[in-house]
Amino acid sequence: MRGPLGAVIGRYPSSDGMTQVGGIIRHNRKCRDVAVLVIFIAFWISMIVNSSFGFDRGNPLRLTYGLDYKGNVCGDKHAHPGLRQLELKYWLNPNEVYQSGLKDTQFELADARTICLLDCPVPSEDSLNWVCDYPEGEIKISMQDWIDGNYDYFEFLTPQMRNSSLQLQGPCYPVIFPSVNVYWSCQLIARASNVSLKHWQQMGGVNINEDIVIDKSVHKSINSHSAVLKRYMADIGKSWPVLIVCGGILPLFLSVVWLLMIRHFVFAMPWITVVLFNILIISVTMFYYLKAGWIGNDAVSPIIGEHDPYIHVFGRELNHLRGVAVLMTFIMAVAVLTSIAIVRRILMATSVLKVAAKVIGEVQALIIFPLLPYSILAVFYMFWISAALHLFSSGEVVQNKCNSNCCAYDLLEKRVNCDNCCGYSIRYTPHIGVAILFHLFGCYWATQFFIACSSTVIAGSVASYYWARGETSPEIPFLSVVSSTKRLMRYSLGSVALGSLILSFVESIRFLLESIRRKLKISSDTPDGCLGKAAYRTSHFFLRSIEWIIKSVNRNAYIMIAITGKSFFRASAIATELIMNNILRIGRVNVIGDVILFLGKLCVSLASAVFAFLMLDTHKYRSSHNKISSPLLPVMVCWALGYVVATLFFAVVEMSIDTIILSFCQDSEEHQGTAQYAPPLLIETLNDQNEMQRLTQGPQ
Repeated sequence: MRGPLGAVIGRYPSSDGMTQVGGIIRHNRKCRDVAVLVIFIAFWISMIVNSSFGFDRGNPLRLTYGLDYKGNVCGDKHAHPGLRQLELKYWLNPNEVYQSGLKDTQFELADARTICLLDCPVPSEDSLNWVCDYPEGEIKISMQDWIDGNYDYFEFLTPQMRNSSLQLQGPCYPVIFPSVNVYWSCQLIARASNVSLKHWQQMGGVNINEDIVIDKSVHKSINSHSAVLKRYMADIGKSWPVLIVCGGILPLFLSVVWLLMIRHFVFAMPWITVVLFNILIISVTMFYYLKAGWIGNDAVSPIIGEHDPYIHVFGRELNHLRGVAVLMTFIMAVAVLTSIAIVRRILMATSVLKVAAKVIGEVQALIIFPLLPYSILAVFYMFWISAALHLFSSGEVVQNKCNSNCCAYDLLEKRVNCDNCCGYSIRYTPHIGVAILFHLFGCYWATQFFIACSSTVIAGSVASYYWARGETSPEIPFLSVVSSTKRLMRYSLGSVALGSLILSFVESIRFLLESIRRKLKISSDTPDGCLGKAAYRTSHFFLRSIEWIIKSVNRNAYIMIAITGKSFFRASAIATELIMNNILRIGRVNVIGDVILFLGKLCVSLASAVFAFLMLDTHKYRSSHNKISSPLLPVMVCWALGYVVATLFFAVVEMSIDTIILSFCQDSEEHQGTAQYAPPLLIETLNDQNEMQRLTQGPQ
């Protein structure tokens, strides 16, 4: 059995048996869970090494632009030749594109001859346009002249070069099919220009296939799973101003405003929070409907720039938005119904929030303290996102191994070369996948660690306030937040690292099992028997329950770590025993208060998502160079960042309530059911059993 904590968190006896003054929450501390702290430091070193690998090998341009036949990334000014502003990938030989789309063919589209252009070529209305290879060798014109001449130097070709061009072997190729810019690749449309095709045939050119396979082959490549994933990651890089404003600055402002309103308008805040939550979740759902094309004509389009209105090209991104819109509809319905159900419990939340407002009013440094972990996390996220972009693009550009016959004129060798015609691809080795997974896990652990540190500091400050009877006391330093921070840094970093590691590990396991579950569902291998389905769903529910329990235990453990200085597991045991002994007294009150705080966090994060939608809907992100493929991932990242920022600031209220309640329970246990240190407001809230019963059960 544990002994009373009064000796630890009140006026404790010293080793000589005398009562010692000035020792609130500072007695008998030593460093705890040091081994985990060493692991955490090693983890940070590994994160730096892992990120250095990405910065060394990665090139974020690969996430957006394709490769030409030389292995250069389009748009790379350091390539040879320099491809600055030449960002569009164009397939020169339409017959190669056709051949790659046939069934049972060994020729792949990655081996078709491609170059980088400034814009997609279109057939002439009265003659035949040409697109020629990069000028080199005997072609004595500069790259700029080649661009200004619409990539055409057919008139300068020797008879041998003209003959090879008519055989679709270059260096010049006819523009027979129109093309449109689809995610920085020129999508060939299998509607041949009759005028251009007639000129081609009159010149003696070889037969050109006009089958719809040409469309499908390019479209399949552009919409492959890997290509879509790369575009999503590229969207993050392009929308970094949106992430800063809607994921950093806006939630900071809204969180501070919410804390100030809790301080001054505590009775109105639960109602305001519930109403705003419903408005915002409906707004976000409607934005998804707009971008999915189910409301209005503002659906995302894979086509960049102006194009023929009769050309319709669809991407996977639109399907993903529609799927999320359906999911948000379900979430919105559940959320609105839930908020209606808790309306009559709001009085209970108000009584709990009054206690937190009282604490914030007395320990005013708590309002600005979250700026410290916020600043640290902001720097960390900027570094992490940059490293993530480089890691996702850190594959190696290698030439394909092919057995295809794809001859092309070599301007340097002055002949048709059939020996080295395989294209280039980006190869991702297994260790890159491991590095990315480690990077993702590192982000989650670091986030949980900083949130835990912030919560522990707040808990220590609030506990100092409680055990001084809610009054200014010489036993409490003027800046209790600074004192609590010092105790954390000196004694308890290992314990906080352990708690955040356990939560991150469980969350990662649940994510992996969810991924396996989705794959089983796709492959139709889901257990068909009743027993199999029951086990399948039970495991999912079990993991969710464990995650929720660990989050709850962690939060209470951080409070006892701040108060007692115990190790993580010992502090968890103490907190759990206190709660179990007083579950009927505090359970319902604390739960409804947590619900209102959770809705407040969602309000901040949903507001971030709404403003992200509005910023991404401007001209900058809908056309030309900075066009994003879909607002889906940037909006979700802004939502996640907004939630993290809100968690940091709302922890002031959340941890104040939990710390006060745990301290109250301990105080009551040590003084035969009568709390001696509790402020009058808290006693009024928690000790009036008749009022509690009325609030929790409602009118009979």
